[in-house]
Amino acid sequence: MVDYIKFFISLIALIKGADLLIKEAEKIALKFGISEFIIGATLIAIGTSLPELATAIAATLENKSDIVVSNVIGSVIFNITLVLGLIFLIAKKIKPKRDIFTKDAAWSLFPLFAFILVSFDGVITRGEGFLFFILIFGYMLFLFRNPELVEEEIEIEKEKFNTIKTIIFLIIGFILVIYGADYLVLSATNIAQSLGISEWLIGLLLISFGTSLPELIVSIIAAKKGKADMSIGNIIGSNIANFSVVIGGASIIKPLTFNIKAYSFDILTAIIVSLMLLFITANKLYNRSAAIALLSILGIFLLNQIRI
Repeated sequence: MVDYIKFFISLIALIKGADLLIKEAEKIALKFGISEFIIGATLIAIGTSLPELATAIAATLENKSDIVVSNVIGSVIFNITLVLGLIFLIAKKIKPKRDIFTKDAAWSLFPLFAFILVSFDGVITRGEGFLFFILIFGYMLFLFRNPELVEEEIEIEKEKFNTIKTIIFLIIGFILVIYGADYLVLSATNIAQSLGISEWLIGLLLISFGTSLPELIVSIIAAKKGKADMSIGNIIGSNIANFSVVIGGASIIKPLTFNIKAYSFDILTAIIVSLMLLFITANKLYNRSAAIALLSILGIFLLNQIRI
């Protein structure tokens, strides 16, 4: 019963923290004239990827490389299929101001293919971990060298921009999101174990789904508020951060060793959904048809895991 109570309290904390993040990120975007996409792809994306990083570091220290890899692969799959799928269903009209295909979508493929290339020998070394970090810094440098500032001047609703207040609320939001996700995963794991669910399913599905909840909650709230640019930016930025920061950070602490063949179906699914994201952004298919396609892939992925 205690775990069920923790689960719901953590979920409330996660939702409230996500709401704070959206409000304060929007203020920053308006104050400095930065597009909502860039705010979503940097500040919010890295913040909502911290649960994956925390999980990866803990797993690495316990010599559980498989959990690190499966968590990242699963998170990328959930981010694109579940999160984007729900965004396309919820948002009434999505017309990003930024050309996401030519400027951003391809970046989400670089860390994925880099991961595949360095994984063939079954080890991701510290040197390769540093290379992953270079990718995330390269993307952030690219974003801010091509800032695409918002042209129209928008005044922040009656309230004067307060830097200290915004920073405090951002910190509170991050804390609620991170700890909310952490305790949500912990309680959900205990519930799953009590129900006799295997550790493999807990690692690949439950933990990766739990650590993807910040992206899910933040993106859905943003989509409901008409901030689709921020939602899509959050997903692309989070996927880049998952490979670059999470796997990069974990492998720097201790080289990751795993059998890539054991993850062949999961990695193939991650590649397919990443290519689907590229196709969707190239053709601007931000609609329910794309949502159904993405959620169908998620269904196939889940069915395969259950059969295993």
